[in-house]
Amino acid sequence: MEAGGITEQAIGLQAAAMAGKGPAFSLRGVDGWLQGRTMYGGASSFLAYAAARKARPDLPPLRGAQISFLAPVGSDVDIEVSSLREGKSVANIQTDMTSVGVLAHRAAWVFGSGRPSNGTVSAPRAESFVPYTDMEELDSPEGLHFVNNFQLRRGEAKDDRRPGVVRRWVRLKDRAGLDPIGELVLIGDTLPPGSMRAMERRGPISSINWAFTLLGDAPETRDGWWLLETASNRMSDGFSSETLRMWNADGVQVMHGLQSVAIFG
Repeated sequence: MEAGGITEQAIGLQAAAMAGKGPAFSLRGVDGWLQGRTMYGGASSFLAYAAARKARPDLPPLRGAQISFLAPVGSDVDIEVSSLREGKSVANIQTDMTSVGVLAHRAAWVFGSGRPSNGTVSAPRAESFVPYTDMEELDSPEGLHFVNNFQLRRGEAKDDRRPGVVRRWVRLKDRAGLDPIGELVLIGDTLPPGSMRAMERRGPISSINWAFTLLGDAPETRDGWWLLETASNRMSDGFSSETLRMWNADGVQVMHGLQSVAIFG
């Protein structure tokens, strides 16, 4: 652990012990998850989710979320939790995260109780699937400090590289203190946008928002490995629409998302 800061090894435990009893919480010195001048979006979203859970431990399982990255999130954050509407089975909860006094992250979380199903559709399986055991390990990209919290492996065969698509096997180095849903939120935004592979030259990129649904309320995998993919649906005029998908170690999808990304340079 870095002095006075939160690294990956402690983020789950530190989130559970964040200052405040609700609806307001605070964290100071969140240094181990920064990327440039802002926090990695999965980490800020996880902290917001953890605050909602801490404020309302009675909530049913998380079903989905809509997240807006409004401004840079620094190492000191304050989180406010509020209820938008609660029905018999679904609760809509909002979290507002401020950093240096500026609203930087807003999320609308949908929690829902299960009920007898009027029909069934199974979660899809990954196409062109290659198990993590058959994939080579990758070094962490330079300049992205937060990626040091993960182990990475190639996610597609070398002859299956597609334009505008990035696929990687990802595992947290330390999962202590994380519930299964919190782990998916923390890890779900790890990859750069697929549009990165279509860029004509290197330049900065920035996530604008992130919406996702969970395909089940009890995700499981083996050895902590999850397969992630980002794919550009269209890249033009300095923006890219991205589809984000996550599968477990057996290639069964557990999360489906959509994201808008700003392309600079």
